Amino acid sequence: MNERNAHSLPGLPVLLTLFVIVLATVVWLSDLVRHGSAAQPTTAVVLAVVAIVVSLVATGFFQVQPNQGVVLQLFGSYSGTVREAGLRWANPFCSRKPISLRVRNFESSKLKVNDSDGNPIEIAAIVVWQVVDTAEAVFCVDNYENFVQIQSESALRQMAQSYPYDAHDSGAPSLRSHGDEINTHLANEIQQRLGKAGVKVTEARISHLAYAQEIAQAMLQRQQAGAIVAARGRIVEGAVSMVEMALSELGKRGVVELDNERRAAMVSNLLVVLCGDRATQPVVNTGTLY
Repeated sequence: MNERNAHSLPGLPVLLTLFVIVLATVVWLSDLVRHGSAAQPTTAVVLAVVAIVVSLVATGFFQVQPNQGVVLQLFGSYSGTVREAGLRWANPFCSRKPISLRVRNFESSKLKVNDSDGNPIEIAAIVVWQVVDTAEAVFCVDNYENFVQIQSESALRQMAQSYPYDAHDSGAPSLRSHGDEINTHLANEIQQRLGKAGVKVTEARISHLAYAQEIAQAMLQRQQAGAIVAARGRIVEGAVSMVEMALSELGKRGVVELDNERRAAMVSNLLVVLCGDRATQPVVNTGTLY
């Protein structure tokens, strides 16, 4: 069921017309009283008809707030939706249900799920959404607000199981390192579930991400070990470059001639100095080089 415009009239002209009818009836009744003919049966019938018409017309007024839609139903049948803001008038026999069209957001609860590597993690997300089709929101689901929350958490759980918390391969996407890609995937997953409810997902992003308590300490040590290995790799790479440059400059300038054994010893000493995590204590050789 798709939304369609309901037939409604601006409220102010109808209200003015109703006021004119009431005023004309009062003037007519006053004239009858002056002429002494107010007690005639036709007068009572006319007044009753006017009162019924005025009462029915008065019940047809309703207000539409900005960024709001009012769904009209006539005896259970969908008549349409009114989106024009202000005072409106429609069939007084129609029931009216206001639906907010404003942008709304909510934060899901912290879900405990397993990532693609099987590690238990805690994850939560913020979802920004709005109703774009009032007919689907009212008639296709029982409670669209509750539907949005439950389906968003289901999509979040499904998305979290598709990625690892942290990628050991730098090229693979992960929950922690590829935020934009993960958020886009999450928004698409939620939109697929909420499309039938007339809801559009404006934005979805992860608001909480952490390892579960039972493995948090172990994973922290693993991350620290990975950081240490990565740092050592950079240090060794820089040290090898510096040793290569030192040997090249010594040979180019003819400062000293070194055989293979002495070159190996010099390389070993330089690497110890450059790669060590503590300050080295130099030993001065006062004898000959050989």
